[in-house]
Order: sequence, then C-alpha cells, then structure tokens
Amino acid sequence: MRESNRILSARDLMCTSLLTFRPDQTILEATQSLMKHGVSGGPVVDEDEQLVGVLSELDCLRMLASDEFYQEQQEEGALVSQIMTSGGKTIPPDLGIYAISHYFLTMPIRRLPVIEGGRLMGQISRRDVLRGMEEMSRKQLVRKRYPDYLQPA
Repeated sequence: MRESNRILSARDLMCTSLLTFRPDQTILEATQSLMKHGVSGGPVVDEDEQLVGVLSELDCLRMLASDEFYQEQQEEGALVSQIMTSGGKTIPPDLGIYAISHYFLTMPIRRLPVIEGGRLMGQISRRDVLRGMEEMSRKQLVRKRYPDYLQPA
C-alpha cells in the first residue's frame, strides 16, 4: 500500500530540545544565554513547566531602547518576567504545517510554543516549517519518479 500524502504536524516538526527561561532570571543572564546558544528567543516556564511567556531578542532590544536600561539598578535587577511577551499564540501538536505557516504569515512572530495538556511540549520556528516543506517536497518527488515504489513499513 502506498503512503498517502500525509501532512506534517507540529509534532513532526517541533524542536524539543529548547533553551528555556525562568520568570525570576535576570535579563542579563537570559541575554547571555541567548548569545551563548545562538538562538533568538525561547519559552519562559514556571517551576511546574507551565508556559508563562516567551523571551525574544526583540524583548531585550525593547528594554535597551527604554529608559529602564540606563538606570543601573534596573539593568542588574530587571527580571525576565518584566520584559517577556506573555499571552502569545500557542498551538497543539496535531496542527498541520499549512495552518502553522499561516500563523507565521499573518502574525509578527518567529516561534510558536507547542502545548499539550497545559504543558510545553516543544517549539516550532519558521525554519522548522521550511524543513518540513522540503521534506514533503522530497517525498512527492520520489512518488512522481517511482509511482510503483512501496514505502518500507
């Protein structure tokens, strides 16, 4: 039996090895982690691993551009919870790649936390969607070239 044209879901695409932040972390610590790991942001989770927000480079830049950055006591003591974006869009693990790409096209976001049963399961970035698109295209090409090819079980 041939493999159907299965649409990839968030579960297939999501990254599960995430750089996460805590709300009580200082902004300086969080910024250093972003730089060290070469990522542009990550989820903020509480002690129960519940998503409470997302911290991005843009959030950090907003603080730099504000007057708060120039107040020395704020710079050292400012917390992730003070600048993170909370209440953002999340998606379930069974959401398809087409719907995910629609969110990236219509919202000014670079990452979507994947939530199941209230817990953070992973995260999808724009690049993850592009990888999925490439994978789906490659499978389509194999089916076009070898229509009688049966996918190994």
